[in-house]
Amino acid sequence: MTDVDVRPLAESEYRPSFDLFLASLHEPQRTGEARWQRSSTRYEPGRVFGAFLDGELAGTALSMTSALEVPGGAVLPAAAVTGVGVRADRTRRGLLRELMRAQLTELRERGEPLAVLHASETRIYPRFGYGLGTRSQRVQVARTHAELRPDAPIGGQVRLVDGPAAEKLLPELYSRIAAGRPGLIARGEGWWTTRLAGTVENGGALRVAVHSDDSGTDDGFALWEPSKTDHHFGDGSIRILVSDMHGADDAATASLWRFLLGLDLATSVIAVDRPLDEPLPWWLADRRGCGVDRVDDDLWVRLVDVPAALAARSYGAAEPVVVEVRDPFLPQNSGRYRIGPGGAEPVADAPQLGLDVDVLGSLYLGDVRPSTLAAANRVEVHEPSALAAADRLFAAARPPWCGTQF
Repeated sequence: MTDVDVRPLAESEYRPSFDLFLASLHEPQRTGEARWQRSSTRYEPGRVFGAFLDGELAGTALSMTSALEVPGGAVLPAAAVTGVGVRADRTRRGLLRELMRAQLTELRERGEPLAVLHASETRIYPRFGYGLGTRSQRVQVARTHAELRPDAPIGGQVRLVDGPAAEKLLPELYSRIAAGRPGLIARGEGWWTTRLAGTVENGGALRVAVHSDDSGTDDGFALWEPSKTDHHFGDGSIRILVSDMHGADDAATASLWRFLLGLDLATSVIAVDRPLDEPLPWWLADRRGCGVDRVDDDLWVRLVDVPAALAARSYGAAEPVVVEVRDPFLPQNSGRYRIGPGGAEPVADAPQLGLDVDVLGSLYLGDVRPSTLAAANRVEVHEPSALAAADRLFAAARPPWCGTQF
C-alpha cells in the first residue's frame, strides 16, 4: 500500500481541502467567494489536517475549538470535529484511519480531553473510539392542533430580528442561556458566521425570532423558515421548519412555540433536533397533535484523555465500581478506573466491569444505562452487583442534548 502522509495544512491549502470535503459528500463545490469566506472562518490554524498520497491531497479533517457541558455542570474543552472526507477514488487505503489518529493525538497534546462530532454514517466512527452520546427527536405539530393550554408557561414577547442584528445578538444570547444540561456545546464565531449565512438578508429563507422576558431581557431564540417544497401560493399550504431553538427556561421555550404555531398560513410546524424530554405535548390542549416521527443519533463523544474526562464529571450515589477501559486506538487510555461519588481515578484493582472506549463515550453523558449496554453484550460484567451501582453512578439529572449541528 502507498504510504499515507498526514500533516496540518497551511492556510493556502484550506480552500482545496474545503472543495475536497464537499466533493466527498457529492455536493457541488461552492465556488462563490463570499460563501467560501464565510466557511473559512471555521478553519483554525493547526486544526486542519490533510492526508496525501503521492504528494496529492486525498483526504481531510478539521476540528473547531469548542467546549462540552458534562454531568455535574462542568464545562470541558472539546474539539468539534467536522469537514471529514476522502476522495472517492482514494478510499479503502487507510487515509481516514491515519487522519483520525493524527487528529486525536494532536488533540490530546493540546490538552483537550474530549472530541465530539455528528456522524454522516454511524458505522464509521466507533472504530476510532466515538460512541453515541446524545439523541434528539423530530416533532411535527399540525396547525389544527396547535392551541396551547391556558396553564402552559407564558410571559414576555417575541420579535423578529434581521440577519445583521442576529449576528450581533445570538452568540452572546446562546452563551448565556445554553447551560444546565449535559451535551450542550460552545458555538464559536465561525459556527455563527456559517449558520446565519442563510438569512433573508443574505439571499436565503432563514428567519430569526427572539424572545424577551417581562423585564425585557432576551432569553430565547428560534431559527425557522417556510418549506420550499410545500409552498403553494394562495392555498396556505406552508410548512414551517424550525432548525434551532433554545430558551433559558420553560416560559421562553413555550412562548417561542406559541409564536411559531401561530404563524398565519402555516399548516404545520416541524422542528428538528429537539430534546427527548421537551414537554411540548403537555403544553398542547390536544397532545395527539404533536407527533414524533423520528429519533436521531445526535452527538458522538470520544474521550481523548480518559482519566481527565472521567475525573471531570460528577457521579450519582452508589458504591464505587472498577471499570476496565480498552482503547486500542489511543493505548495510553487503556486501564482500570475506580469510579464513585467522589470522582474517578486509575487503579490496579481487579475490574468489575469491562468495556471499549466507544462504549464509554455512550455512557459518559448519561444517555444510556450500563445495564442496557450489558444486555447488548457491549459491557462485560465480571461482578453482577456492580451493574446496578454503575447505572446509578452514570445517571444524569436530565437527558443529555446537544441541539447544535456543525
